Amino acid sequence: MTLENAVRVFAGIMIFVSVALTIWVHPNFYWFTLFIGANLIQSAFTGFCPAANILGKFGFK
Repeated sequence: MTLENAVRVFAGIMIFVSVALTIWVHPNFYWFTLFIGANLIQSAFTGFCPAANILGKFGFK
């Protein structure tokens, strides 16, 4: 799996987790979902993605 695909999978999983937390734990977890979306937008403009840096250290190329 390429690094780009791994980042997409990771982002999707995090969105599912944040929506589940919003539904079943506390409504304020929607801020977590908004943070994920904002991070995706900023990484598209800047090219800096913390998740890509972390996944790159795990061997994704």
